[in-house]
Amino acid sequence: MTTEGPKYRRIVLKLSGEALMGAQSFGIDEERVASIADEIVAVHRLGVQVAIVIGGGNIIRGLAASHRGIDRVTGDYMGMLGTVINALALQDALEKRGVVTRVQTAIDIRDVAEPFIRRRAIRHLEKGRIVIFAAGTGNPYFTTDSAAALRANEIRADVLLKATKVDGIFSADPRLDEHAELLPELTYQQLLERDLKIMDAAAVSLCRDNGMPIAVFNLLAAGSIRRVVLGEKVGSVVRV
Repeated sequence: MTTEGPKYRRIVLKLSGEALMGAQSFGIDEERVASIADEIVAVHRLGVQVAIVIGGGNIIRGLAASHRGIDRVTGDYMGMLGTVINALALQDALEKRGVVTRVQTAIDIRDVAEPFIRRRAIRHLEKGRIVIFAAGTGNPYFTTDSAAALRANEIRADVLLKATKVDGIFSADPRLDEHAELLPELTYQQLLERDLKIMDAAAVSLCRDNGMPIAVFNLLAAGSIRRVVLGEKVGSVVRV
């Protein structure tokens, strides 16, 4: 274990909506949200500037909604609103732990959150506040992975942390293939060529074009966010 300080000064943490479900089949599990908030606060107390991008898959996904007959664009906007609900739930949990938090949205909902303004977001981080980015990019057809890559580059984060349910990037889905191998380090091009689907191609390409490293790790492993931030060999890293 490293005894040095944090490896990264400013991070963007990408959380899926499903991360908030716990053992439920949909919705928000308050105990899981509290557990995630504890992990984030532990990292924040290291002096790391923390921004978060959150998904809405625990409430609704635009693509899935389109398969049920809802117009795709309408479904995507519904999904964006789902991310706002999740962001407010996480904000509440963080502020109950004494951390000042701001939610910024890519669609205008001024009664509940600030609009996304890049300079304001950076200023919040510099003042020691956690910033949660909600509503994706504000545009249909783009995933929250793409939103995470975009925001990470916009605020000049040192790394994009992708939280998953498995221990990193594998050669195949480890839940389906017992012979799948953990790949501790890849290039962006290898990730795209092997079509490993840990993030969508648009998000990976944006990180590649701007040299933004991606750290992929298991959110369910206690203390995993902190270990990644401290530079321990946890999960997988994608870089040049």
